[in-house]
Amino acid sequence: MAALESFSLFASQLTQKLKYPLPGESAHRTMQASSKLRLTFKPNARTRKSAVLILFYPHKNEIYFPLILRPAYDGVHSGQVAFPGGRYEPSDEDLIRTALREAQEEIGLRLNDVKILGILTELFIPASNFYVLPVIATMPYRPDFYPDPREVEDIFEIRLEEISDVNIIGSSDIQVRGEQVHAPHYMVQGYKIWGATAMMISELLSVLNALDPDSKN
Repeated sequence: MAALESFSLFASQLTQKLKYPLPGESAHRTMQASSKLRLTFKPNARTRKSAVLILFYPHKNEIYFPLILRPAYDGVHSGQVAFPGGRYEPSDEDLIRTALREAQEEIGLRLNDVKILGILTELFIPASNFYVLPVIATMPYRPDFYPDPREVEDIFEIRLEEISDVNIIGSSDIQVRGEQVHAPHYMVQGYKIWGATAMMISELLSVLNALDPDSKN
């Protein structure tokens, strides 16, 4: 099957699967860190909304998506690997627009050929007191990336086959603002992907595992 034809099949099948009930919390739990904060801190009047973009595109006869490395700063997500995204702004039409705008700002994504397929389950992040909505989209070609150095230290292009390998799953103790948490993680290209990003990937993989295997090649 030709690469673009295969990618179109992948996008079509994924769009349909996202219309079904999502695995949600059951998938999140498999990659959830054992933080006391998650047990004690609940959404409240100050909880804010945010969104991230999971962007698939074909490249070298495989399917890829980008992740970013956050710069070191005095904040809860310092130095973490994440999807491009950020907080909802009043000027945003909705959270899908938030995800697109943030990707445009952070990685220089040109939105002309971006197609929204659907969303995953909204996830609460106690450490930052945010709800985050994962938005899934595609582009029919590999985008050019222009990272904003204030928000992005590096961009990783991840193969779908790479993130689907069960052998990259591990766990370790991580220091987060003085608290030691035991966190499952995906080890990809020398970096640990843990926390909310790992939980979103876990749900994404649960959805993708239901697709026709031929559509992912």
